[in-house]
Amino acid sequence: MRIGDADVYSEVAGDGDPVLLLHGGFCSLESLRPQSDALKPDFRVYAFERPGHGRTADIEGDYGYGRMVADTVAYLDAAGVESAHVVGYSDGAIIGLLMALDHPARVRSVTAISGNLDPGAFRDSPGVVLDALPPSSRAPRPDVERMHYERLSPDGPEHADVVLAKLFRLWRSEPHIDPADLARITVPVLVMSADRDTIRPDHSLLIAASIPGAQLCVVPGTTHNLIAERPELISLLIRDFLREAG
Repeated sequence: MRIGDADVYSEVAGDGDPVLLLHGGFCSLESLRPQSDALKPDFRVYAFERPGHGRTADIEGDYGYGRMVADTVAYLDAAGVESAHVVGYSDGAIIGLLMALDHPARVRSVTAISGNLDPGAFRDSPGVVLDALPPSSRAPRPDVERMHYERLSPDGPEHADVVLAKLFRLWRSEPHIDPADLARITVPVLVMSADRDTIRPDHSLLIAASIPGAQLCVVPGTTHNLIAERPELISLLIRDFLREAG
């Protein structure tokens, strides 16, 4: 599917109200496959891979959440979807929250999994956390995601480190969402994170407490890789929330 100046890989499956899945950084849609499969019986599931991820070729220049939001809106336009329930993980959660703030008419609800409002949300400062880890560790299931990248990317396996370097620059510098602005979100919101997440638990609580009526779920015994560690539970929680959100 053509989005702006990029051809992006897209999947659409199922029947029912539209749900848009937004993957995390250095992820493909394979990371959200359990959630997609669980939602397809009751919803029409839309998903695409952002530039530099999965089967979509990279773009010139650095990444920014502003472009990611614009690409998401353009994807909904191209798919003929007026509004959708948005389920976002990590970078996808940030995009979902920004969508609810900047394009509220396009969003029916938001499920924000392991997202953050600013780079200070890490358990340590982002520079300390990211510099101390091997290049792929900020990405969920780094070995598995690198394997998917090497298998799927049209840019070739050697381009993975280029993508990771751009992602590291992004994570150190963005996003910058004022918690007070979240009070403008009026759609149902589920904030989900792990009790051992790289995002501090109090930060997830801040996000939920800043959004009127938002629900908070902290999944026990999991890390930032929670969608891979407890896929059935995560899928059940999402499906139940979407049924209630209507």
